[in-house]
Amino acid sequence: MKASLNKITARAALVLLWVAALCLIDLTTKYLVVTELMDPPRVIPVTPFFNLVLAYNPGVSFGLFSDTMGSAPRLFALLQGVIVIALVIWAVMAKTAAERVSITAIAGGASGNVIDRFWNLSVTDYLDFHAFGWSWPAFNLADVFIVCGAFLLVAISLRPDRHAISLAKT
Repeated sequence: MKASLNKITARAALVLLWVAALCLIDLTTKYLVVTELMDPPRVIPVTPFFNLVLAYNPGVSFGLFSDTMGSAPRLFALLQGVIVIALVIWAVMAKTAAERVSITAIAGGASGNVIDRFWNLSVTDYLDFHAFGWSWPAFNLADVFIVCGAFLLVAISLRPDRHAISLAKT
């Protein structure tokens, strides 16, 4: 029992460390974009299909529910914080290292956006991809962590042998 508890404690510490690291990376990039690159706010072309911009999203993904969220952004951030806590618990209890990595990436990115929303009443976005008259909504590094984690989690769940193989029985 003690060995099992030590294993869970070690997993929890590692998950929390990575969530904090990803969150810090996200918040640091947002801070640098706002204070260094976008003072004054402008469009910075990087490639023919990629710009750095400054956008604030008071809603959820792609600006959905912007009108609704504007009335209670901190309450929404607290609700998202509860979801991040649930993700951390899920990551700690994950059966495989791959599941743990994917869920930790989601939690790390989500925590960066939660803190940003709580303090700034919106999420800071700055990455802008566009091509052939089409433009993807601006996003940030936290969104990249979330999407990569989600894709990895879906890929893991689609593996036909996912129940038979546990990555190193971690």
